[in-house]
Amino acid sequence: MGLFKKKKTVDIGAVPTHIAVIMDGNGRWAKKRGLPRSAGHAVGAETFRTVATYCKDIGVRYFTVYAFSTENWKRPQEEVDALMDLFRKYLREAADTMAERGVAVRVIGDLSVLPDDIMSLIHETGQIADGLGPDAATATLCINYGGRDEIKNAVRALAREVQAGTLQPEDITEAHIAGRLYTAHMPDPDLIIRPSGEIRVSNFLLWQSAYSEYYFTDTLWPDFKTSDMDAAIADYNRRQRRFGGV
Repeated sequence: MGLFKKKKTVDIGAVPTHIAVIMDGNGRWAKKRGLPRSAGHAVGAETFRTVATYCKDIGVRYFTVYAFSTENWKRPQEEVDALMDLFRKYLREAADTMAERGVAVRVIGDLSVLPDDIMSLIHETGQIADGLGPDAATATLCINYGGRDEIKNAVRALAREVQAGTLQPEDITEAHIAGRLYTAHMPDPDLIIRPSGEIRVSNFLLWQSAYSEYYFTDTLWPDFKTSDMDAAIADYNRRQRRFGGV
């Protein structure tokens, strides 16, 4: 299956610039069918391809997914290995197709602990993404990502600048912090979708989601369809975003 397909026209109202998804429910999907958790992740990966394609086709500029958290290393080694193999497969596919499709694929998180071959693939796709320019749609995978860890690393970076004398503590603004997050290259998400019936943020984009709209659904991620994305966007468009105002 290719990463991106022919454009489809839908009538769902205004499309958010940036949509983020917590891809949850793969394990439960597999358990319901008597399958290993890795099977759920494999189907979830296909769902990601389909939904990412659809979002690009309807005009979403940034599509970000929570693929592997800093806490997911606690899972059984067999499951972790299966997820790493899925990342390898996707990144190889992205490297082969994204220049043709005009979509920048990026990976963010604490990538220093990932296997060397995955790091090489991330570097390769990053270089291709850089060459596509600022107008390309962007699909971002958060791997070994945690919102608190991200903020901690941003604070450490600012502390080093203060220590070096290039920045004064009283001069630090929100923009300074935002500029040192993994997401400095993209706007904050307008809409964050959490499938699978869970109602929590799970350490995802904590800084960036200050004024994001959340959409929760009982649908497990492998069962998430383009029609579910339509429902989420339609619900988003029924809301009034005040950003703290009246």
